[in-house]
Amino acid sequence: MQKNMKKHMKALLPFLILGVSFVSVAEESSFKDFWKHAEIYDKNDTHVKFSGRLQADSVWVDADQGEYSDLSWRRFRFGVSGSHGKYAGALEADINLNKPLGEQYNRLTDAKISYKYSDKLKVTVLKQSTGFTLDGRTSSKKLLTPQRNNLTNNLWFTKEYFTGVSAKGSISDWSYNAGIFSSDDSDEIGFTEASYFTLLSASKKLASSTYWDKATLNFDYVYNDLHVDGNTKSLNAVYSFSSKFSKNNYGLSTDVSLGDGGFGQSNIFGFVVMPHYQMTEITQWVVRYTYLTSAKDNGLHLGRYDKNIVSDKGDKYHEIYGGFNFLFNSHKLKLHTGLQYAKMSDSAADGGKYGGLSLTVAVRSYW
Repeated sequence: MQKNMKKHMKALLPFLILGVSFVSVAEESSFKDFWKHAEIYDKNDTHVKFSGRLQADSVWVDADQGEYSDLSWRRFRFGVSGSHGKYAGALEADINLNKPLGEQYNRLTDAKISYKYSDKLKVTVLKQSTGFTLDGRTSSKKLLTPQRNNLTNNLWFTKEYFTGVSAKGSISDWSYNAGIFSSDDSDEIGFTEASYFTLLSASKKLASSTYWDKATLNFDYVYNDLHVDGNTKSLNAVYSFSSKFSKNNYGLSTDVSLGDGGFGQSNIFGFVVMPHYQMTEITQWVVRYTYLTSAKDNGLHLGRYDKNIVSDKGDKYHEIYGGFNFLFNSHKLKLHTGLQYAKMSDSAADGGKYGGLSLTVAVRSYW
């Protein structure tokens, strides 16, 4: 274990050097102006820019059931987005930098066109993000932690990008997002060999008060027409109530969600509590607690890296995370450092029991 720990710390070194080197320049305007180079054209109500994100992870996991470590590119996406008047569009490819040259193209993520009738209604068609739950509705570009919480991992459709049509807009302090999507997980745009799911989201902004400066309440409902295609979770429906509160430099995000089972999948219930503190413009503390339970045995799976040690399922999950973020240019360039302890119970005693500590250092950037 000590040998593996030393090996992993060497793998972390490039990330730590990157963090230290950027701290000294993060406040310089010339550094932040670098992102302006993504702009291609900006005249006469026409805007075109390069879009994308580059993310890397270094992780070490020490569990009762084994050890795991990895240093890899987490995501690389590149494309273009633009708008002209009331029209907008985006085309972006997901590229796997861990594969050899020539095999790196993975799929299209955004491949969409939209028309904005007014602030009350914008219609978007073709392939687009379908976000629900606290972390599912948050882009990976703006997460406060390296990975999404395990409540989202168990309920959200982690393919994320599906072909369909959606309508969104805002009316006073309310906003909405409603859509119907094919559950086809085609690498490009697809409608075949699949069924459909619907998404309805509503958000309410609360007026400032003694207890908060800003507050938003969110409700997500998903109806999933179950189809044996494996492209969405085997859940009939998902209900999620999430919130975000902020007061001065303090913030609190929460999620309480329920998954209605189907195709043998158990009902799932869970909640997330995530306080955070913006210590300076650049530095931020984050703490998160996640709880999950399933009505039947083997209803839950572990998170991204833990399941490399235990791939079987359990029925009760606890996780506590503590992390420190360096926001060199807000979320456009940041460094996550986080320590997480996760525990999963397995009443069926068929291989899903887990208890482990993980350390993650991650770089996130987008343009």
